[in-house]
Amino acid sequence: MLARVLLLAVLPCSYAGLAQPSTVTAATYAGETSTADYPPSGATNSAIDSYFPDASQVGYPGPTPTGDEAEAIATAPSFPKVTSAFPLVEPNTADDKGETFDVLRYWGNLSPMYSVDSFGLPDASPLIPEGCGLNQVHLLIRHGARYPTTGEGPAQFAANIHAAASGPGFTVSGPLEFLGTWTYKLGAEILTPFGREALFSNGVAFRVRYGDLLKEFTDLPVFRTTSEDRMVDSALNFAAGFFEVRTYLEDYHQEIIIEADGFNNTLAPYGTCQNSNVESIGYYGDGQAEAWAAIYLQGALKRLQPMIQGYNLTITDLVDMQELCAYETVALGYSMFCDLFTEEEWEGFEYGLDLNFWYSVGPGNPTSAAMGLGYVQELVARLTQTPITVWNSTTNSTLDSSNVTFPLYQPIFVDATHDTVISNIVTALNFTSLAATGPLPTDHIPPNRSYIVSQIAPFASNLIAQVLSCPAAGEPTHIRFILNDAVMPLTGIKGCTEDQNGLCPLPSFISGMQERIGQIDFDFDCFANYTMPDPDDITDGRYPAWMRNDTAY
Repeated sequence: MLARVLLLAVLPCSYAGLAQPSTVTAATYAGETSTADYPPSGATNSAIDSYFPDASQVGYPGPTPTGDEAEAIATAPSFPKVTSAFPLVEPNTADDKGETFDVLRYWGNLSPMYSVDSFGLPDASPLIPEGCGLNQVHLLIRHGARYPTTGEGPAQFAANIHAAASGPGFTVSGPLEFLGTWTYKLGAEILTPFGREALFSNGVAFRVRYGDLLKEFTDLPVFRTTSEDRMVDSALNFAAGFFEVRTYLEDYHQEIIIEADGFNNTLAPYGTCQNSNVESIGYYGDGQAEAWAAIYLQGALKRLQPMIQGYNLTITDLVDMQELCAYETVALGYSMFCDLFTEEEWEGFEYGLDLNFWYSVGPGNPTSAAMGLGYVQELVARLTQTPITVWNSTTNSTLDSSNVTFPLYQPIFVDATHDTVISNIVTALNFTSLAATGPLPTDHIPPNRSYIVSQIAPFASNLIAQVLSCPAAGEPTHIRFILNDAVMPLTGIKGCTEDQNGLCPLPSFISGMQERIGQIDFDFDCFANYTMPDPDDITDGRYPAWMRNDTAY
């Protein structure tokens, strides 16, 4: 609490009896980018390395009997919720609400994953329902916490501050005093140490919950990821947690699918969906979020501008500062930017990201279902153990037509992907409960909204499909989905009726998905020459059917 008291003491003095804050002339290096590389250059030395043999060379391992596999998802009396983000320092707010208001949960896709209470089935548990048996599990997991994407706002804000600090008249005071000596310590794109920890921990948790299914394998599992550094790193950290650090590379096959423009990849579908890369379509949510930011950050702009001279803050700067709070926290463990904003302003930040996702990669964008289509086709192929023969989406015919790189008979499937893709996929799966209160307005936060990005696609987000036999014998009969530890209602899928445990008969689900696949027109939604509807009332991730006749390719 001491740090929080000191920060409160330098707020503008609307509080009687507090001393006036000091004003600090910034160092000329303020805002500079600083980096560090490890291991040190030249540190690897084979002559020295020979002094440190590995465990297999040393020998003397002691007793090593192996126990049985865990299956806590079916045997435990309760499900452990994810409630903390150790070892991060939990942020405070400008109005000192940090002890009752969890800022970490208000960063949208930049939030660490936490257990969601409910998506509409408050009595459902991720634990296998009584009387059911677990036959198969499909895991779709997002990469862990990362540095900002190359060229994002935080780096530009740092460059702006550095330019101002290098000139005359730049001073800072009060809660902004730290900017006088602040440097930009964030890299770009790759996982942070916290991000690596989260994926390793997810691997451990997945082994504890679903490890018993390993006994059904007759060959090594094939897990998939994409070629981006953070994706490969996430997949390997997950595997190290799921298997065993010393042997995990020998325990499974890691498939790495190229992530680049022009390559079909269901885990990175935007590379072959043209309209998703058109500014006015694929990034439509940017404008909606900007309109909202101009409203919710007005108070912060008036409060913070007097604390910085020689630089005019903008609404964009304040959004960048809120992003810096999130990125610095997951990279460095703590950020001074967090305490600059009130509880209400953090709620506004979260809603801005909800708007961005809804209208860019969620139910409100006409390319979303098309980009999630390929994964849905792969899921149906795995569930029916039927090879894909129609290539009309982002499925990769080279990889998916091979039973080596796309096996159909595994008890466990693990695919690593991105936040935007998880949003695409839950849209393609027609999880209509997430879109129940949309479209989202840009002038206020609607009460009890159903679409909250921190619950859908945070860092290390996971979507799990449990294939079950109910009753617990014989062939699989049902399926259900669990998103960040909350069971999803499947009532948006034809044939899936309301069920308190989120269960849908497997044949009904497969039939409903086949119908959904037939409804999604990948070629039109990704390549037709159309403009966004105005107003954008889309809620199913598809371009409105009634507007298609007048649209040319």
